[in-house]
Amino acid sequence: MINDPSVEEMVHKLGTEGDPASSYVLCVVAAKRARQIIEQEQNVSLYEQDKGDKEIVKACREIAQGKVGYTKD
Repeated sequence: MINDPSVEEMVHKLGTEGDPASSYVLCVVAAKRARQIIEQEQNVSLYEQDKGDKEIVKACREIAQGKVGYTKD
């Protein structure tokens, strides 16, 4: 379970004042970003890979930092 960043913090970063994001949107965005990170790491040699955090943790931290967002279709 991810405690830092909190779910509320990530949902707040994804949404706006007039249109808040839901926890479902958070789940979809985090999963999609984690898959992108996995694909990127497959293209990097094993020597250069960062073995610290799992991909989903990296994705959640990027969301909390405001580096990842989403658009409605």
